[in-house]
Amino acid sequence: MAKRVAIVGSGQTDHAGNRRDVTGCELINEAVRRALEDAQLKLSDIDGVVIGNMDHFEGINGAELWSIEGSGGIGKPTIKLTTGGTTGSTLAIGGTHLVASGFFDRLLVIGWEKNSESDTTGAITTAFDPIWDRLVFAGAISGLAVEASAYMHRYGVTEKDAARAAVRDRRHAVNNPHAHLRKEISVDDVLRSPMFSDPLKALDICPRTDGACAVIYASEDVAEKICPQPAWILATANRHLYSMVSDVDFSSLKSLELASREAYRKAGVREPLKEIGVMELYTPYSFANLSWIEALGLAKPGEGAKLIWDGVTDMGGELPMNPSGGVIATNPIGATGLIRAAECSLQIMGRAGARQVPDVKRALSTGFGGCFWSDVLIYGTEKPA
Repeated sequence: MAKRVAIVGSGQTDHAGNRRDVTGCELINEAVRRALEDAQLKLSDIDGVVIGNMDHFEGINGAELWSIEGSGGIGKPTIKLTTGGTTGSTLAIGGTHLVASGFFDRLLVIGWEKNSESDTTGAITTAFDPIWDRLVFAGAISGLAVEASAYMHRYGVTEKDAARAAVRDRRHAVNNPHAHLRKEISVDDVLRSPMFSDPLKALDICPRTDGACAVIYASEDVAEKICPQPAWILATANRHLYSMVSDVDFSSLKSLELASREAYRKAGVREPLKEIGVMELYTPYSFANLSWIEALGLAKPGEGAKLIWDGVTDMGGELPMNPSGGVIATNPIGATGLIRAAECSLQIMGRAGARQVPDVKRALSTGFGGCFWSDVLIYGTEKPA
């Protein structure tokens, strides 16, 4: 039988557009030291290390090797996981399963990215089928613009609706000392910002960030000895539906719909809007905060914008989303999904500081990447049965 698993500590760097003060190895070590301090553990207490970033997008090799002094993996089992945009959430799921297997009791999981030293354009462009997709679907922003356009066309959603979601996340980021972008914006600011790929404008889209996140996972045998309130992993789920972009229904995120339904079933969640206390979503652009919450079963198709305008997802609302500021405020790609897990664990532990949502019993995080695939994790205060 699989062991029950919890997060018992986490650490993040001070995220920025360009961390010229550190190398990649030092950036990783900054997060590792903070995670160990948070859990009050020593490196000698750690049984293994899992690390990942978007190395194939950055054009670098062997990051798990040359960063070993920063990660603390010397003399320990060290594993690399890399899945593009979902690397961070893949790390979160992989860390959970490795501890559940019984091979590790205390596992250090690290996601990182030094975007200022990379150029992802070539790799993203060549990620699509060379005959059918690449010529018309090159790059991340253009793909998201296609999705936004299809969603707007089907449901009558407006650019102003999406702008309100971006305003929410950037407002929340002001309370997060680790966030890259910590300045409030208005709906008009978003609508007047430079057009990147119609209908997406500069303030609709996430930044490129230098940053790292480290999370410590523990088995049920030791978790409560380390942390008075562990963040127990109640469910994980993953769906990767399409290899051809031309097969995707761009008006909804079917992979997130299927993954979330599986996660809800595993965690015993029937009414997510009422039973989940907070969500940290991998929403890399404004429109995702509308259509993807519909895929999560929080609103009917085309009605996600109403939740945003009504304040349901704001701090103080029924279901706060992205109290950290989310991906629109901070995006060190290989760490982005893992930051969502770390932020959920802080909410469960009641240690999120100025971004804390009161009395959180359950939290949910997501990851997004590849050909529109999705990861979902659910966390709770109570040890799963």
